[in-house]
Amino acid sequence: MADQDRRSPPCALVIFGVSGDLTARKLLPALERLAADGALPPEVSLVGVARTPMTDQEFATYCARAVAGSGGARWQSLVDTARYVQGGYDDPATYQRLADVLADVDRAQGTGGNRVYYLATPPRLFSPIAISLGKAGLSRPDDGSFVRAVIEKPFGWDEASARDLYADLSTAFEEEQIFRIDHYLAKETVQNLLALRFANSIFEPIWNRTWVDNIQITVAETLGVGQRGGFYETTGAMRDIVQNHVLQVLSLFLMEPPTSFHPEAIRDEKVKLLRAIRPLDEEREIAANAVRGQYTRGGTREDLMAGYREEPGVDPLSSTETFVALRLEIANWRWNGVPVYVRTGKRLPARVTEVTMEFRRPPQLPLFPGTATDLEPDALIVRVQPNEGLSLNFGAKVPGHAFRVQKASMDFSYTSFREASPDAYERVILDALIGDPTLFIRADEVGRSWRIVDPVLQYWSGDPGPIPLYQAATWGPSEAAALITRDGRSWRHPS
Repeated sequence: MADQDRRSPPCALVIFGVSGDLTARKLLPALERLAADGALPPEVSLVGVARTPMTDQEFATYCARAVAGSGGARWQSLVDTARYVQGGYDDPATYQRLADVLADVDRAQGTGGNRVYYLATPPRLFSPIAISLGKAGLSRPDDGSFVRAVIEKPFGWDEASARDLYADLSTAFEEEQIFRIDHYLAKETVQNLLALRFANSIFEPIWNRTWVDNIQITVAETLGVGQRGGFYETTGAMRDIVQNHVLQVLSLFLMEPPTSFHPEAIRDEKVKLLRAIRPLDEEREIAANAVRGQYTRGGTREDLMAGYREEPGVDPLSSTETFVALRLEIANWRWNGVPVYVRTGKRLPARVTEVTMEFRRPPQLPLFPGTATDLEPDALIVRVQPNEGLSLNFGAKVPGHAFRVQKASMDFSYTSFREASPDAYERVILDALIGDPTLFIRADEVGRSWRIVDPVLQYWSGDPGPIPLYQAATWGPSEAAALITRDGRSWRHPS
């Protein structure tokens, strides 16, 4: 059962785009698990809004079918009392019908005027929905109630469009009402970064430039773009992964200790870290420290994978990047001089997200002639997915008469806990209902992230030469390897 302080207050959860893929695959199953865990009391109701014609009963059937199994009594009650509003997202009549339904729900289920609007729609609809909610008087809370808006990434196309989006949202909502989701932050291992760093005194003394040689962040996918070629052509790996997931994980991993675990204290430190990242402004800096790539046909004879330009919806002459590698520097006291290498890509050899901290090598000692220098550096590896856990790699003596040192590791897996890890969407939905903004992204974080990647995107949109290619099921173009080997280091390839 959920803790009392982790149970939703009375509230109407309104999902825009409720007939879409995100709702069916992620949101409704997450709501069912929250209901089964006791996190949704009877005063929580579900309201769906979409263009698809449906009655309340048809919507209830749709919700039930999206969840495997019976779902339990509380889920059944949530479904049985669910309401549906059909209409266009820019049609004022839709919002008048929504206002009437919400008034009915307040009377029938005691939701108390509390609303959470979840915008599970394409990003182009965020502004029209927010503006329409404001015009209909549905965005401002009454005394003693709350109203929140939850939106998915991407938060704009670049810094300018992110500012425009924020301006549109601000016509209806205050900043503290806006909850921007990056579901990566809700993964247990990402949250464990806070516990790893600040609940263990053994790590803090070495979490700095004195002991750390470099940081590596890898977000690798084995899949290609599949049927999302049209979307990816307008997005690319930098916007899809680096601007949000990678920079958010980086900021949590390297930020200064917060003054408290209050949400704003944590978010303040994340923004400070993002501000300390040196932007790659000049063309020569970008050319030297930013690598893009695009996958071509590859794999094995038995499992031959199509190239990106062969995927449905992709321009046969496309220069959209499916791979990005960056070398970043952080201009603050703790990390000055420690390079941060990040890479992400599709059609790589493994599906894995890892953060690796490599420590400085010890000076060569007479005790280990010719041995210690052959070892990989000691490293702390945080596995975000799929096998969530931690590994600490270090040198140890091999049993036997000779004094040989070999790399060994101590491993921790989240499977060692009896408690099941909640799905990321369970966490973000419940946090939005409760009003905990810790794992959501503030407007200044969005702006700073775009300021880091925008110069690189602008450079690539010019004429920097042909995009480097890499075969599917390899670790990216040769330029990505050169990015790190020129510093005398090498990428750690996850197994």
